[in-house]
Amino acid sequence: MYPVSSQKRSWTFANEGQLMAFRVEQNHKYVEEHEAEAQDGDLDEYFLTPAEERLLLKQYETYLFDFCRRFEPPMPKCVVGTAFQYFKRFYLNNTPMDYHPKEILATCVFVACKVEEFNVSINQFVDNIKGDRNKATDIVLSNELLLIAQLNYYLTIHNPFRPIEGFLIDIKTRSNMQNPERLRPHIDSFVDSTFYTDACLLHTPSQIGLAAILHAASREQENLDSYVTDLLFLSARDKLPGLIDAVRKIRIMVKQYQPPDREQVKAIEKKLDKCRNQANNPDSELYKERLRRLYTDEDDMPAEDASFHIADVSSSDTSAMNISQ
Repeated sequence: MYPVSSQKRSWTFANEGQLMAFRVEQNHKYVEEHEAEAQDGDLDEYFLTPAEERLLLKQYETYLFDFCRRFEPPMPKCVVGTAFQYFKRFYLNNTPMDYHPKEILATCVFVACKVEEFNVSINQFVDNIKGDRNKATDIVLSNELLLIAQLNYYLTIHNPFRPIEGFLIDIKTRSNMQNPERLRPHIDSFVDSTFYTDACLLHTPSQIGLAAILHAASREQENLDSYVTDLLFLSARDKLPGLIDAVRKIRIMVKQYQPPDREQVKAIEKKLDKCRNQANNPDSELYKERLRRLYTDEDDMPAEDASFHIADVSSSDTSAMNISQ
């Protein structure tokens, strides 16, 4: 149950300012550790700023959703919601300059498939990725334990889908609304929109679910205010103001979301290519050497062939793990 879950205890935060503080801290920590790489001394020109990181991650969240939407076999909604939460949690503790979101994105979805018992093999999974599938397999599997560790091994996710089903059953039973099922398309659209916000890090699944229900009702020219105040919270009036405030904030977050500008993101990605941590770049010799040493004894290094399916692609070849196309 959510009230006693690790999600509430460790991954639900007080406000957006707290989230920003975590992200800025990770950015500054990386810059401090790598500032010697900025040869001209202008750190803001060489490294990504926190604002640029946010734009980049917003773009990759759209790629994440598109990847899940195109996935074969069709992916359950709970897997999508879980993958988004993993992705957001990971980048509270890390910067995109250390771990490229393209690679973490795929790993988040793969681990979400396992946790939500959506049974796909690694071969089925990488069949959905364009480019070098052997390399994609290596990247996903080599990042899997990293991701789990960065999530503090808290893998159970409480999505808003179950609360939504409970609300709909209750509305059918106790309210006067005709055919509540007509709310579903608007509910689904609203929940999808929350994935692009930080709602899941700030609010409970039931608050997000109720916000989706009330949004859908307003789109259908229905009013559920009396249901909420007179039925749903009849015996808990003291909690009503807090709920109303949470629902209002969630709906504002969704309404105010702006997709990132693609041209800005392209410029940020070019900047990222220069300042990213080469030890975590699958195209770098440093990464390949480190990976070989994970699997072999130093005295028995493999040939440069394909034991690990690490494709020898040039730094200009970005198709090896192309999720965004």
